[in-house]
Amino acid sequence: MILAATLAWQVGLAVCVPLLVRRFGRDAGYPLAAGYLVAAALLLTRLPVILDDREVTVAWRWLPGLAVHAALRMDALGLVFALLALGVGALIMAYCPRYLDGSEAEQERVYVTMTLFAAAMLGLVLADDLLVLFVFWELTSILSFVLIGQGGRPAATGPAVQALLVTVAGGLALLTAIVLLAVHLGTTSLDTIVAEPERLSGVPAWVVGTLIIVAAFTKSAQLPFHFWLPGAMVAITPVSAYLHAATMVKAGIYLLMRFSAVFGGSWAWNGTLIAVGLLTAILGALLALRQYDLKALLAYSTVSQLGLLVGVIGVGTPDADAAAILYTVAHALFKATLFMLVGIIDHQAGSRDVRELAGLHRVMPATVWLTALAAMSMAGLPPTIGFVGKEAIFEALGGAYGGGWLGWCAAGLGVLASVLTFAYAARLVHGMVEGPTRQRQLREPSWAFLAPAAVAAVAATVLGPTVAVLSPLVERAADDARPEGTPPYLAFWHGFTPALGLSVLTVLLGVLMFLGRVRVDRWLRSVPTIPPFAELFERARQALLHAGSFVARTAHAPGPAPYLARPLLATVALATVAAVTLTDVPAGLGDGDPARPGDWLLLGMLVTALAGLLVARSALAAIGLTGVVGLLLSAWFLTVGAPDVALTLMLVEVLTAVVVMLALRQQPPRLAPVGRRRPVVGAALLAAATGVAAAAGTAVLTGRDQVSGPGRWYLDRAEALTGGANVVNTILVDFRALDTLGEAVVLAVVALGLVRLAAGRPVEPASTGTAGDDLVLGLAYRVLAPVMLLASAVLFLRGHEETGGGFIGALLAGTAVGLGQLAHPGGAPLLSRLRSAPLVAAGLLTATVAALVPLAAGRSLLAPLALNTPDPLPSLSTSLLFDLGIYLMVLALVVAAVRRLGVPPNQPTDLPTDLPTDLPTGQPTGQPETGGAR
Repeated sequence: MILAATLAWQVGLAVCVPLLVRRFGRDAGYPLAAGYLVAAALLLTRLPVILDDREVTVAWRWLPGLAVHAALRMDALGLVFALLALGVGALIMAYCPRYLDGSEAEQERVYVTMTLFAAAMLGLVLADDLLVLFVFWELTSILSFVLIGQGGRPAATGPAVQALLVTVAGGLALLTAIVLLAVHLGTTSLDTIVAEPERLSGVPAWVVGTLIIVAAFTKSAQLPFHFWLPGAMVAITPVSAYLHAATMVKAGIYLLMRFSAVFGGSWAWNGTLIAVGLLTAILGALLALRQYDLKALLAYSTVSQLGLLVGVIGVGTPDADAAAILYTVAHALFKATLFMLVGIIDHQAGSRDVRELAGLHRVMPATVWLTALAAMSMAGLPPTIGFVGKEAIFEALGGAYGGGWLGWCAAGLGVLASVLTFAYAARLVHGMVEGPTRQRQLREPSWAFLAPAAVAAVAATVLGPTVAVLSPLVERAADDARPEGTPPYLAFWHGFTPALGLSVLTVLLGVLMFLGRVRVDRWLRSVPTIPPFAELFERARQALLHAGSFVARTAHAPGPAPYLARPLLATVALATVAAVTLTDVPAGLGDGDPARPGDWLLLGMLVTALAGLLVARSALAAIGLTGVVGLLLSAWFLTVGAPDVALTLMLVEVLTAVVVMLALRQQPPRLAPVGRRRPVVGAALLAAATGVAAAAGTAVLTGRDQVSGPGRWYLDRAEALTGGANVVNTILVDFRALDTLGEAVVLAVVALGLVRLAAGRPVEPASTGTAGDDLVLGLAYRVLAPVMLLASAVLFLRGHEETGGGFIGALLAGTAVGLGQLAHPGGAPLLSRLRSAPLVAAGLLTATVAALVPLAAGRSLLAPLALNTPDPLPSLSTSLLFDLGIYLMVLALVVAAVRRLGVPPNQPTDLPTDLPTDLPTGQPTGQPETGGAR
């Protein structure tokens, strides 16, 4: 359970962030950093087990019908990436207090989102089921989008959307690969798939391998998807240092390492990774060498070093896997350090342009020398861990394709990328120490600000000579990535080897390139630029949006007719196709009891109401007749034995009438006349054809049977399996609870959207008798509202046994809210203080808890589970808790809609709209980040 406890601990830290911010302010980062270290310590307690070639696992049934388990597994490879996420995360959290500025709400948002991201990354690297991995994979993309776009500034919106679209597209490729694996192998267990790679072969293996590569390349910014990462650098420095240097971009690296055991023997897999990875490494380094903005330089250098990692993974040997794992650790340390230090320089100097930082070492010596120390590791100079990792990469690339000339070509490309890396690392440091000091007013930041970067820089240096400390874990991780072969023992000094010679050659060529930097710069400016992938991507996105706008143009008509015409025409078309192609008619068609006299009476009343509705010109009459039609249908459902459906429809009709009255308050009392007669005739013909098609389709598809096969199954087994006698309710909250939860979440999102779109300030509840109140409706509200709320509670509590449930109860409570809004536009007594956002939060939390509680008892997700309660109290179950969550989310939507529609134009609303501005997410390249640092 240590894995589940660690993941829960990380989520709990995010939940506690508001309390920590209120107590400590921006210094909440320090207890959060301690919390990250506690999570890392929990995982390290299993290090002896991991080094003993054993795994730590935990699993619960999630989707039993699909044999999917919510499974977590930690081996050495997963532990390395988990410790990176938590260790670097702790440093970033300790860096944030001196960096973040602004309101508590802004700081709280950053802390919550980054802590949730750490939990998502932790879940991704510990997942043992591919569907669980996919869920966390997509969470990292979504949370990255939120973090990049913090503040909603125009400069950040475009890059945030671009990053989301690219990485989510890769997520769709991953999901397709997972589906194909599940179909062909009958399992989504990652451990099983990796342990038996021979089961996947032929065309499915090629397709799955290609999809996995696409998913990894989008996440790790490989050609041609590399452009999103430099754009994402508009985010604040802690986000860049954590997500886009140490964690999120490493998710693609982790995925490739995991699946190399399955596809690593294929020349297509190895060749693609080596070719694309090394090309990305060289291209990223060339682009970094052209940058003067420090953050842009680090962004392109991240692309380059990720490409080097992808290339070495493609070699497919134990040496290569160990080199990739070691360099992943090295890159996380020195790149997070450099990003943090650049953020400090930007704050102190007001600029990130290296040409404006001359002589900085005289006024900020500690900052500059720490930058030099991290740059040494990035350049691969001894005694840093970057030197050990780079030398291991050279040796691994030289062994590609069996060590022949192709291997030496790969090693040569790796050396070229490293030479360029040395050159821009030297430029970075040289720009801060060359020439006279331009900004003598600068001073060193506090040590509390420098300490996190200093810890990472010193660690990157000390771990070079002491790399043997990491060797057992790295060897074990390499063996987990690819069980075939024996990984090498890591050491700082291996003697005079070809890899050492390549390291010396890299330094010599890098020094020559730096000395000739003027000519190199002139040459770089003269060569043609690479294809503008970002621009091409944006053009494709705009073209897609224009195509969507063209398709949706017919839906922009002012009247309802175009909206109704298409589904009705589709119904007639489907009925026509079915009539032509259907050959077998159910045997029972035409059997059964004839229609009862009461049915004909209801049908006649329906026709009369519809006829009146067609000729009505009064808005009030149209609303009333529409309600009559709904109530007649409710009565019809009641007579045929569907009380739940009848009650739901009746409440929907009543609530609809209330909502329409609110919407039409400011509209003319009479409906606009229909302009031409021809559309009326066409509408009548379409209505008649649709009615005939629907009636015929219902008769054919049901065969006039009283109860279908699935219906009989539910009637026979629902109570025994769920403990509920109301079959309709058990279907919603037990058998199809996951569907219900998804639909309720959609309602919750709509409710939050209404809250965010509202404008104005909160309105205090008004007393009875104020201007605008309706005396008749006010009296009705005071009498009926308590009765409606009591009936709502009764319907909710009895829903599992008799007619009722959370949805029905929420509709009735929402009707009371609507009646109050009609009677008291300024604020109704009793219900005016209901707010959508707290209702949504409470409902979603309750439903989620009810879904997860059965897992703790060893059952599947959302399985009905009785909860023990003391004798005086009524019995509870997870189904009742789940239904309560649905109740709250539906009520939240109704409250948001009613309050929004109930306010006249240009008047304030009672919705919370004093939305704070998010933290600035940085300026375009070359500009300082203002307001986001302190």
